[in-house]
Amino acid sequence: MTTGSAPRFRRGGVRRAFDRMATAFTGHDFLYREMARRMTERLEMVRIAPLCILDAGCALGADRLALTQRYPEALWLGIDHSVRMLQEGVKIDRATSGFLQRLLSPMRQAKALRVGGTLDALPLAAQQVDLVWSNAALHWLDALPDALKEFNRVLRVGGLLMFSLFGPDTLKELRRAIQAAGYDASDRVHTFIDMHDVGDMLVHGGFSDPVMDMETLTLTYADPWQALRELKQAGSCAAQPDAISGLTTSRFWSRVIDHWPRNSEGRYVLTFELVQGHAWKTATRTHEDGRSVINFMPRPK
Repeated sequence: MTTGSAPRFRRGGVRRAFDRMATAFTGHDFLYREMARRMTERLEMVRIAPLCILDAGCALGADRLALTQRYPEALWLGIDHSVRMLQEGVKIDRATSGFLQRLLSPMRQAKALRVGGTLDALPLAAQQVDLVWSNAALHWLDALPDALKEFNRVLRVGGLLMFSLFGPDTLKELRRAIQAAGYDASDRVHTFIDMHDVGDMLVHGGFSDPVMDMETLTLTYADPWQALRELKQAGSCAAQPDAISGLTTSRFWSRVIDHWPRNSEGRYVLTFELVQGHAWKTATRTHEDGRSVINFMPRPK
């Protein structure tokens, strides 16, 4: 698999992995919360007053509170293919309902619905949504172009897609360590798609003026086994394409750890490439020769 090609994930494997993680996911979703924070910052750049928000790949629905605080009149619709995640999200809402009501008061209590479904075949009629919000979900899809077309279909004209995903440098140290240990890394660690290819997919999916940026986040660990546990608990090792049995044996990982890069302090390093972007459903703007316009903007220092 080459960088830029769409990853071939086993859809059922991804769903089962997130089903297994549902009850413990809240305590291990640091990266997802960080990506949501950065996405929320991007909302400051746009003017939109949505009446319906589609949270595509909502998991537990952790982004609901921030979205309904910002847009109290909007219906929040969360869609995920993991039924266990949706069920656990409902339990969390019920357990914290008193807190949520106090926090949202005196605003009208936000409406919310959760629906099971896949992002490349949304169970929605056309032009029903004003904002599609997708935090750290699109990189799991084996049919990303189809999902982007679906987002465009359900958005009203003038609607906005706001998303984040992992880029190709994510887990590069782990990938190199597996290769150095004599194994094929392509079927053990995800190969994430490049943001420039995502930009092309957005245009082909009917979106205008895609704007994307990328940042690199580096985490270090004293204990490599703790790093591996956190990756598994956060879903970062879920359903690799063409996974080979015996992947998680201690013998395998012991050999990999011997080749895992460390920093000057002897800590094990993991890189995550965080990609954020947005695009509008409007008439497509083109150059004189017919090519569509895509903007790649560096994040301010």
